[in-house]
Amino acid sequence: MSSQTNQDEESTSSGYRVLMVVRQVFVYLLSIAIVIGALLFAANQSPTKSLFGYRYYTVLTDSMKPAFVTGDMVIVKLAKAEQINVGDAITFNPSSDSEAYLTHRVTEKIPNYEGTGVTCFRTKGDANNAEDSFLIDENRVIGTVSLAIPKLGLVVRFLQMRWYFVVPLIILVFVFFKLMSTYLGGEEEEEEPQNSQPPVNG
Repeated sequence: MSSQTNQDEESTSSGYRVLMVVRQVFVYLLSIAIVIGALLFAANQSPTKSLFGYRYYTVLTDSMKPAFVTGDMVIVKLAKAEQINVGDAITFNPSSDSEAYLTHRVTEKIPNYEGTGVTCFRTKGDANNAEDSFLIDENRVIGTVSLAIPKLGLVVRFLQMRWYFVVPLIILVFVFFKLMSTYLGGEEEEEEPQNSQPPVNG
């Protein structure tokens, strides 16, 4: 009986320690996410701003499938025309009348286009059958894609558009960890010393 009790107590103690580790990891990750998110959102006000020379965009179409698909996040490194080569996936603004951005692959680089001194790029979506019908001059190019993170763009867009759902969710998670730590920790605190012996009358 005593052995079984000790095993139960050890199991409870181990569970409590695991919960504490999980809670700490969650708090750290949440803090990092909040800081990074704040920086990214701050950097999202203008295409000329960046975070350490990088910007992020959410893919809205499958024109670059299978490299990346709708909902993926692409991390774009700001780049000048001389840093861009044929085969690079670039993010650009296709029209001065729109705030939309496209990410397609460079199929041709045209330095000093028609003697203007401006470098232009011909582009194509990997999944498209034909090249884009327009040329992109270097002033419309944001940069080259350094990394694509599957479906993270959906999460970011949700947080941007439904941020008021996030606060209650975070509160519920913290309440859950608090209740679990109280439940598991309370049993550990109620343990009494097992080595005490009644006094012996001599």
